[in-house]
Amino acid sequence: MTKITLDDWVAAMAAELGLDDFEVDVQQVLDLAGDAAHSVTRLAAPLTTFVAGYAAGRAGGTTDDIREAVDAVRALCVRVAEETEES
Repeated sequence: MTKITLDDWVAAMAAELGLDDFEVDVQQVLDLAGDAAHSVTRLAAPLTTFVAGYAAGRAGGTTDDIREAVDAVRALCVRVAEETEES
């Protein structure tokens, strides 16, 4: 059985949800999930990406909106990791 690629999965989800001209940097989202998993807890990964995506959508949903939301949450992950190390 052949598994679907991540890019094909994203395209399938976008089509299913009626998101025409949807573009996302898959690696950027995966990196954010990894940051959350390592700085907060593993279970934070999907929640973190969902909230960042929601914020990007509320801001307008452009590529820049996505990047800004991801950058803000990644910075938060760094701060949480630093605070955890200090404790």
